[in-house]
Amino acid sequence: MSRATDIPHGIADADSSVLGRRRHYGAFFGLDPLPADFGVVVGNCQAESLRIVLDAPDRPLMRVPPVHEMTASEAERLHEIVARAAYVVSQPIRRDYRDLPLGTAQLTDSLTPGARLITVPSVRFTGLHPFQAAIRVPGIAGDPPLVAYHDVRLLAEVAGAPVAPALTPDAVRAVADDALAELRRREAEIDVPVSDLFTPVTADHMRTVNHPGNPVWLPLAARVIDVLGLAGEPTDPGRPLLASVQAPLEGWVVETWGLPDAPRDHWLVDGNPLTTDAVHEAHRTWYGAHPGFVDAALTRLAPLMRHWRSA
Repeated sequence: MSRATDIPHGIADADSSVLGRRRHYGAFFGLDPLPADFGVVVGNCQAESLRIVLDAPDRPLMRVPPVHEMTASEAERLHEIVARAAYVVSQPIRRDYRDLPLGTAQLTDSLTPGARLITVPSVRFTGLHPFQAAIRVPGIAGDPPLVAYHDVRLLAEVAGAPVAPALTPDAVRAVADDALAELRRREAEIDVPVSDLFTPVTADHMRTVNHPGNPVWLPLAARVIDVLGLAGEPTDPGRPLLASVQAPLEGWVVETWGLPDAPRDHWLVDGNPLTTDAVHEAHRTWYGAHPGFVDAALTRLAPLMRHWRSA
């Protein structure tokens, strides 16, 4: 029999990663028993934060993998879980997402009589980071190194049409208004709104353009509890949620919103500072290795870039 030390590191690491993931989602994979009268939150990386503030001893919420990570067998397992859940909270997911039956309507079909599915929005807000985009371009896989976010000022520079380093306060508010208008448009077909929670804006509202903070999660959870007719209050996790990656908080943004926070010119990744220069250098190299990304991204970001072009 081979000793553990004889296993190539890559294989051992891969097996450890798989086992660790299965343990993390123990009940989902059948390693732990299903709780009674449990709920499920389904969606992207934001879903786990909402699950955390909804979960309580008398209101158990099962942890499930984010839909963008799911395999075919895991999608099948999700339908089995949904069929036994008392309620499901889901971000809107299109039918046959990633060629799997993960659409919100498809999950609804698996509910048992008396169970409910309600929808919450996928939250994006650019008012605190109007220079930032989280975007994919068809045909170009993966994200740039260090942080998976693009600085539109760097994109414009690489494209040969640089823009100003900052926006005016009116332009910052206009970018925020555009983001809230898009949220309200999506909320027209969603059960629990969130767009009104951004008045007033605080630095804790968003860590990045798509990672909301506790001032969003706690009141959103309270609304979900109310809509579902459940008992109790949201569970305060006692720590910042979705805070492993935090974008810079630039001085002109602080000034626009009258924030009490000190500006921060660097990223925080797992609590460690990361300079913007280091990010830009790595991203320039990545753009050079992915021809076509910059122009395609700027085309998709045209509404945001209009504010920067006129600054």
